[in-house]
This record gives sequence, structure tokens and C-alpha cells, in this order.
Amino acid sequence: MVEKSADILMPGPDGPAVARRVNADPAAVDTERELAGILADLVHADQVPADSHFFTDLGANSLVMAQFCARVRKHPDLPSVSMKDIYRHPTLRELATALAATAPPPAAAPAPVAAAPAPAPVRTAPPDPGNHVVCGALQALVFLGYSFVIGVATAQAYDWVAAGSGLVHIYARSFLCGAIGFVALCAFPVLVKWVLVGRWKPREFPVWSMAYLRFWIVKSLLHANPMVLFVGNPLYVMYLRALGARIGKDVTILSRSVPVCTDLLTVKAGTVIRKDATFLGYRAYAGTIQTGRITLGRDAFVGEKTVLDIDTALGDGAQLGHASALYRGQEIPAGERRHGSPAQPTRVDHLRVPPARCGTLRRAGFALTTLLQLFLLYLPLAVGGVYMLFAEVPVLSERMAAETRGTSAGEFLADTLLVSTVLFFGAVLFGLLALCTVPRVLRLLVRPDRVYPLYGFHYAAHRMIAGLTNVRFFTWLFGDSSYIVPYLRGIGYDLSRVEQTGSNFGTEVQHDSPFLVSVGSGTMVADGLSVLNADYSSTSFRMSRASIGARNFLGNNIAYPAGARTGDNCLLATKVMVPLDGEIREGVGLLGSPCFEIPRSVERDSRFDHLRTGDALHRSLAAKNRYNRRSMALHLLMRWLHTALLTAFGLASAGLYGTLGHIVIGAYLALTLVFTTAFYVLLERCLTGFRALRPKLCSIYDPYFWWHERVWKVPDHYLAIFNGTPFKSLVWRLTGVRIGRRVFDDGCFITERTLAAIGDGCTLNAGSKIQCHSQEDGTFKSDRTTLGAGVTLGVGAHVHYGVTLGDSAVLAPDSFLMKGEEVPPDAEWGGNPAAPTAN
Repeated sequence: MVEKSADILMPGPDGPAVARRVNADPAAVDTERELAGILADLVHADQVPADSHFFTDLGANSLVMAQFCARVRKHPDLPSVSMKDIYRHPTLRELATALAATAPPPAAAPAPVAAAPAPAPVRTAPPDPGNHVVCGALQALVFLGYSFVIGVATAQAYDWVAAGSGLVHIYARSFLCGAIGFVALCAFPVLVKWVLVGRWKPREFPVWSMAYLRFWIVKSLLHANPMVLFVGNPLYVMYLRALGARIGKDVTILSRSVPVCTDLLTVKAGTVIRKDATFLGYRAYAGTIQTGRITLGRDAFVGEKTVLDIDTALGDGAQLGHASALYRGQEIPAGERRHGSPAQPTRVDHLRVPPARCGTLRRAGFALTTLLQLFLLYLPLAVGGVYMLFAEVPVLSERMAAETRGTSAGEFLADTLLVSTVLFFGAVLFGLLALCTVPRVLRLLVRPDRVYPLYGFHYAAHRMIAGLTNVRFFTWLFGDSSYIVPYLRGIGYDLSRVEQTGSNFGTEVQHDSPFLVSVGSGTMVADGLSVLNADYSSTSFRMSRASIGARNFLGNNIAYPAGARTGDNCLLATKVMVPLDGEIREGVGLLGSPCFEIPRSVERDSRFDHLRTGDALHRSLAAKNRYNRRSMALHLLMRWLHTALLTAFGLASAGLYGTLGHIVIGAYLALTLVFTTAFYVLLERCLTGFRALRPKLCSIYDPYFWWHERVWKVPDHYLAIFNGTPFKSLVWRLTGVRIGRRVFDDGCFITERTLAAIGDGCTLNAGSKIQCHSQEDGTFKSDRTTLGAGVTLGVGAHVHYGVTLGDSAVLAPDSFLMKGEEVPPDAEWGGNPAAPTAN
């Protein structure tokens, strides 16, 4: 471990470890004495004063206290202690008193489980070891077959469009090809779903089985479906109905998380589902896939970054707040409000915008207008543009001509470099220019603090602003460097007077509108920030300014809403639920969902503060900027090289088209995937020198951290296509993850591959994350994380660094397992922060 418990500032040996108290509860005194012994042994001290504050007096940190909690849980005679208990009762005396008050009498029967979720399912026997090999082979054949069909259809469409004469004729043929192709791509998943599955029903089946193969085919086709681009449009709701979902009128769905088991989804009229909400209708658990119902009543509300597990429900008028979760079996009664993970009662009203007139005719008109734009403009331009590109660009037209296919290697190389350079750098420059200009014109159409009806001109302008300014390429390029600041200013952020740190923002920042985001001076933001400056009802929306105070630090994966009750000098921990009620918090840290206060910083996190001011900062920042410029240039070069090599494959395929026909085009898609995977895996291993990372505690001005940021920039978007297949584990192993056999990975992400160890037969759900590092202000920390055999990570679960999960342990959906935690074998943990569950 990189953070040594000996760093705690212990007082001198002047008094007893536990002072005597008058009229104290004997049970509390005994508990206090045992806790003091455990903590003293952990920090290698003779005694620990019972009234000393863990963080401010003893100088402890959350990692040390997580180890303390783990040691307490190993004593069967002591009550279990969680990190939430530590923060709420930050002295041994307060903690012992609180534990004694909540402990049941020795003779009493065990306390009943409150609001019990559905019983934990019986774990099935492990599947046949050979099933995953057979399933993987069949999945590969399905992908190759689908790629071949797409390639053949594309080639035939190109031939037919190319046979046209005149601009009008080419447009007409492009229109027909585009329309037919779009309808086919949308209809095919619906047809396959009804043929292979029929109606989804609540059931359970092993991964890698034939039932799972059918499930995976449907899921993969839905994720590759172009209708995903129409989230937030009535067309998307209609499409889910075609897949079997029971959805009422005036329902607004803004989340791109595609529900797979659509027959098990019921959404009644007037319900709103916000962006980044997850409601899949299935989950993976201990090597099985479990499907279950999700029911949302009339006029319900589901907030951003929420998770709805299977067998959950919201009653009519019920609300689930942002950064919250419903666990299996949980239900919010009609008219009630819940937030947190797992959800608990709140008085906060998340429907903060009044309704507007938005009837069926308006929705139908918006959907029809979208289709007309798609069929008459976008698709013909896309299809005809490809033809015009090959017909009018000399390099490509000559390559397609039979008489010029035997060109020399030098000419082929020159053609490749010319085409790839124009395409790549032209797209970068044009894209940067477009997103810094077009949204500034569109913003004039959407005024802040004004209520607009959905599905109109203003709504279309708002969606276009959000789409253009959330292009991930540029935050990837400029993030984790000083150059993210001018970029965010260029697209509209109000950053006041910036105190440049070289790491003001990470590489993942999104918003509803960049023109209504204000960030105070001295604030630093890690990855995964989503600024929520748009409020929605089922009929209306309103834009509002979201303001983040000065000298804040925001951890990973945070939804920050307009109207947040946080001010200056706050630490917002990873996955925290930002409060919308109560007094404005300043000078504190906030952790958990729902959040509670923790210390803003501790001694360990301020040890590098001398590097953040004066001449030391000036020298370090200049050196970091030079290093970051080299990193940006390197990664731009690598992205261009990747484009150039794909261009070479494409030109070679075009040259062979007349000889091998459609087989070349069909094979090109599969070869592209294999090559892209190999290219970026090799790039990452070269950057790390084919060596494993080591646990580290250092300043963000340490060259090691700059190198770490360079490794983070290696693209990883290709990983998603391997989700749910045995090939995902193979790719992880190639990147350096120590991963066991028959691991089922449905969409987990691992930030530091060589610091993670995953045992045999683990089950990793969609949206789960293993993050083997943390950054707080100017301090970077990393350590190893280990998952034992048979571990299950729930949907959206987040595992921090320095963590160990024992064999067959389960982490519930949307949970946050904090740094340093030790989860015993066969235990079930949940919550944010995670703690042992009642089950």
C-alpha cells in the first residue's frame, strides 16, 4: 500500500488509551477499549486518545480508516463499522457510544430486515468450462456474418448509385438507398428479437448458454441500431413500443441506455427519464443473466445517473433523484420522493419546471419533420457524398478504375498519406471551427430561465447545441492539460479568473449547454462531470445556469445540477449526490448518496501544497505544459497513423474490389476491428514499456503523473464491441490485466490495467468501473485492486483503489466501494459508500 498508516500524527504517551468516564454505558466502554486497541495496532502506537478526532487530531485519512473498519469486522464480538459511521462519529468515544446504542441486546432476537429487497437468488452451479469457447466462436461467426451482409449491401448500393446519370438521378438513387438501408437497420433488430426470443419474461439462464447467445444477439443489434441517435425524440419511444415495451403517451426518454428486455418495461403516461439513467431490464449475477420487470407509473420522474435494477417500480407521481438507485425489489409508493443509493425518502422536488402545451399533434409533427430531414437531406448527402468522394477525388477514382489498379508502392503510399491527412486534420480543424461558432448562433434561440415546450424549434436548437459541444474528441485531446481551459472558454464556459494547475479538467466533461456553466477560480475537476443545466417535464424544458464555486475539487462521475447547494472550498467526492436542499455547504467535503459531510482535506493531501504556489508552481507548470504538448502531439500523430493505416486498407480493398467482389468489402469491417484493437493495445503497452504500473503517491507536478496522464489518453472506444463476449477478457489480458478464466464482462471499464487483478468466474456488469487511482487537489494516489474468484460487480458499481473483494462477494448496483475497503468472501455489500447489506 502506498499510504502508510504510520503517517498519522500521534500524540505523546501522556495518558491512558481510554480515559475513565462517570456513568458511562459499560458496553460502550468495553467497545471503546477494543476499538482503541485495534486502531493503536493499525497505526503502530501504544495508545490512541478516545476523544481525539480521527482526521483533524490524529491526521488519519480515509484509507487508514477503511483498514480500521475491515479489522473491526473481523472481530465477531464487535458491531460492524462502516466508513459512514467513521465520518458521522469521528472519535473513538463517539463511535463506541453510537455502536452501543444501535446494537441489539444480547438476548434479543435478531432485528428484522427493513423494507427487504427481493431475496438473493440462489447461485447456480458453474457452467460447463467449454461453453464460453463455443459461445465465443458462435458470437464471432454472427459478427462476421453481419459484417459481410452489411458490406455486400453497401457495395451493391454504391454500384447502383454509381450507375446513375446526372445530379437528380444520383440524388434519387441516394435517397432510395439511404431510406431502404435505414429502415432495414432499424427493422432487423425488431424482427430478430421477435423470432429468437418472442416476448421477454422474468427468468434466469447461465451465461455462455444458447439462451444467452440469443440474448446477446438481440442486445448487440439494439446497441448498433441507428435509432439510438433519436433518443429524446418521440420516434425513439415509438421504436421501443415496436420492441414490446408498454409505454404511454407523453413519455419523454432522454437516456441513451438502451433497455434490452423491452417486454418487461412499463412506462405510463407523462413520465420523464433523464440522461444517463440505466434501466436495462436485466442484470448479470454470479454467472447468470436475470431478467425482471421495471414499472414506472404515471407522471413519474427518474433522475440523471440513476440505476433501476430489475423488479423495481415507481408509483404514480413518484420521483427518484439524481445519482440514485433502486435495488431489486424496491418500490417508491405513489406520490413519494426518494434519492440515494439505495433510495431513501426526501422532500426535494426534482420536477422544477412548469408544464407547457405539448400535445400529440406537436409530437407527431416533430417526429415527421425529423424523418423528412433524415430521408430528404442527411441520408442522400451521406450516400451520395460517398459516391461523389470516390467519383470526383482523383486519387480514389483512379484507384477504383480497372486500368489503374496496378499502381506502384510509392504511388499507393503517396495516395494513402494524402487522403488520410486531408480527412483527419481537415475534420479536426473544421470540427473545432464549427463547434466554436455554430452553437453561439443557436444560443440566441434558447434563452435561460424561460420555459419552452418540448419538440419545437427551440428544443431542436437546444439539442443541436448539446450535440455539437459535447464532441468527445476535443475534451480527450485537451483534457488533463492547461489547454482544456481555452477550449472550454471557446465553446462558452464562464471560467472567471482561472488559477491554472495544468489539470483543471479531465478528459470527460459534458453539459446541456456550455453557455450556462460557471466555474469559480481555483477549482479542479476530475473525469466524468455532467453539468445539468436543463430541467425537463414531460411537456417542457428550461435552461438555467449551473455554478460551481471557487477552490472546489470535484471527483469522478458527478452529476452537478443547476441550483446545487454548494459554495466555495468544497470537496465533492467520487459519485457524490450533489445536494439540492439545505444550507449552502462551504469549507467541507461531501461524500455518498445521499451526501454527508466529511473533512475538506487531511494532512496527507496537503503535503504537496508547497508545489502549488509561487516560483515552484511556475517552474512545475511550465514543465508540465511542455510534457502535455508532447503528449497531445504524440496522440494526434497516433490517431492520424491509425487513420492512415485504415485508409491504406480501404484503398487496397477498393483496388481488389473488381477481383474479389463483395467479399473484400465484407471482410474490411472485421479486419478494421481486429486491427484497431491490436493497434491501441500495442500503443498502450509501448507507452508503459511493457511493464506493470506500481502503486504511487505523488504530486500532480511529478513527471510520473504526467506520464500516467499520457497513458490515460490511449483510446479505448473499441472495447465496447467486445462486451458480453469471451474476447473482452482476452483484450484485457493483452493490456496487462491479471484476469482469470471464464470472466463475464458486460461493459466494465478498468482505468489502470496492470494494477487490477480479477479472479476466475467473475461477473462484471454494464457500467461498472474499477478505478485504481484517485486525485484530490494536487495529490495523485494509485494502488492495486483485487477481485477474488466469483465476484459480482453490479450495474454501475464503482470500485476504488487499494480494494480487495473476497471470493464470491457481491457489490450491489450503483455502489461506491471506497479506497482501502476489504470485502470478506461471500459477503454482499451495497450503497454509496458501500457497506454490508442486510442480506
